[in-house]
Amino acid sequence: MVDVPETPLLDTVHTPEDLRKLKPAQLRQLADELRAETISAVGVTGGHLGSGLGVVELTVAIHYIFNTPEDRLIWDVGHQCYPHKILTGRRDRIRTLRQGGGLSGFTKRTESEYDPFGAAHSSTSISAALGFAVANKLNDRPGKAVAVIGDGAMSAGMAYEAMNNAEAAGNRLVVILNDNDMSIAPPVGGLSAYLARLISSSEYIGLRSLAKKVTKKLSRRVHKGLGKAEEFTRGMVTGGTLFEELGFYYVGPIDGHNLDHLIPVLENVRDSEQGPILVHVVTQKGKGYGPAEDAADKYHGVQKFDVITGAQAKAPPGPPSYQNVFGETLAKLAETDDRIVAITAAMPSGTGVDKFASAHPARAFDVGIAEQHAVTFAAGLAAQGMRPFCAIYSTFLQRAFDQVVHDVAIQNLPVRFAIDRAGLVGADGATHAGSFDITYLATLPNFVVMAAADEAELVHMTYTAAEYDAGPIAVRYPRGSGVGVALPETPEKLEIGKGRIVREGKKVAILSLGTRLAEALKAADTLDAKGLSTTVADLRFAKPLDEALIRTLLTTHEVAVTVEEGAIGGLGAHVLTMASDAGLTDGGLKIRTMRLPDIFQDHDKPEKQYEEAGLNAEHIVETVLKALRHNAPGVVEEGARA
Repeated sequence: MVDVPETPLLDTVHTPEDLRKLKPAQLRQLADELRAETISAVGVTGGHLGSGLGVVELTVAIHYIFNTPEDRLIWDVGHQCYPHKILTGRRDRIRTLRQGGGLSGFTKRTESEYDPFGAAHSSTSISAALGFAVANKLNDRPGKAVAVIGDGAMSAGMAYEAMNNAEAAGNRLVVILNDNDMSIAPPVGGLSAYLARLISSSEYIGLRSLAKKVTKKLSRRVHKGLGKAEEFTRGMVTGGTLFEELGFYYVGPIDGHNLDHLIPVLENVRDSEQGPILVHVVTQKGKGYGPAEDAADKYHGVQKFDVITGAQAKAPPGPPSYQNVFGETLAKLAETDDRIVAITAAMPSGTGVDKFASAHPARAFDVGIAEQHAVTFAAGLAAQGMRPFCAIYSTFLQRAFDQVVHDVAIQNLPVRFAIDRAGLVGADGATHAGSFDITYLATLPNFVVMAAADEAELVHMTYTAAEYDAGPIAVRYPRGSGVGVALPETPEKLEIGKGRIVREGKKVAILSLGTRLAEALKAADTLDAKGLSTTVADLRFAKPLDEALIRTLLTTHEVAVTVEEGAIGGLGAHVLTMASDAGLTDGGLKIRTMRLPDIFQDHDKPEKQYEEAGLNAEHIVETVLKALRHNAPGVVEEGARA
């Protein structure tokens, strides 16, 4: 039974409209109850915790002061939105977070009118909010746009591109900088809170505007100089000079957990004719929950946990994770090769680069949420003779596709891409699925694209990438643990573009790429039991294809099936193109391609996602039988699946 906290005041709040009926003195109790409910819910579901706890008061204050959903509230990334979901009509489903058929772990437009913009990638909020604000301005409609962006997300260039353009929105745009690492904030307290209220007040802004009008009567030089002096003085006190230069009126820093500070400042900002405005709030990740406050990662992402002790549910012992196999292998290779460096974009532990960094700190670079920079930085390193490994999740590498094309592929620079989270990723859903990297990389000239079938293959492919200096090379591997094979003590340098036969047969050929190999072997067992002798090949390379092996398989087997954990346009498309160009399809060859469906799959357990995608052993068998039934009726056993 779920231990649900007592929340008498929160029980009366179903939407922000209910929240706005409360008295300011009641908001502290509401925030405390909201924090307790968030902790309880994530204890049941797992998910992102620390970031949501850090914005409880801010969430309450924004919905209390702004007229959501008419005022559009956009959370950057969205992993801090659980308290927001509780306050916006979704509390009855909050314990379905990240479960199949349940609430998304991020904001999602189809889920609620209070989620005007879906996001699970970083640094998009200001651009999107600017779009909402300008649209309202052009159509003379009411409503402001409020973007909440963390200081980590401010490491991405896109945030500054948006701010540089934000003047077009005027006072319809409010950006709230949630500074939860104290990375850019001076000390906050009573004085800074007073200054924030002062400089956001209508009296101050009005006086400022009057002063500007008066100084305009003076020479242009004096007027401009006095304006700069006022901004500089205010910037020296508050730390907002950078934002002022980008065209924002800066307010802050203020304590993001003190509602007595937040409420009056946000009221002033809401009613101001000045704009765009940036409000700088300082918060603490994990605020109000001891285990999260004490943890190094502030419980950024957690498994189900015991609310009383904070102890997280431990996964049963098993094979090592792919990310750790990669990180440890790379660290070992770097012991004898001082040209190897590792780059990650704010995901050191998620990519295994933390393992490398522990062993070789001077050669590990976390560039922040800046995938474009990471790729071009790696290209520069490669051009200067280093052997850079750019370790980025598949879904995040999409953000740097132009750099992959322009700065790496066209120049044929030997950047090594370690592509984590390839394939479906479970609870994080469509926004984090690694569905497209085979397609978007294998289409590029000069690229080598590998996919590891298991953790031993990943060791070999990491070494192969390290030794490959002829151009860009990528290895993709999934989230989670390996399949349990023994790791090789000495890695093998694979021949580029050469696959391997894992199982010999005569009638059916299964051409696998990546970790569906285990399912392909299960399918072969079933097919053999039906009298259909089956060959299973691990192609290893999506590019260049092992054309000799593929030609042999296609010309000596009655049915050929390709299997991959990627979208249309990947391995299957390349094999079909090769077969067509070589005339292999002219003689009645039965060839089928199996890949991810042409949809964005919702979050669920990975095994259920692959079942939905039709990429399990039973689906491979069904594909083979349908091909045979269509061309040779009567071959299939009676009672086989349709």
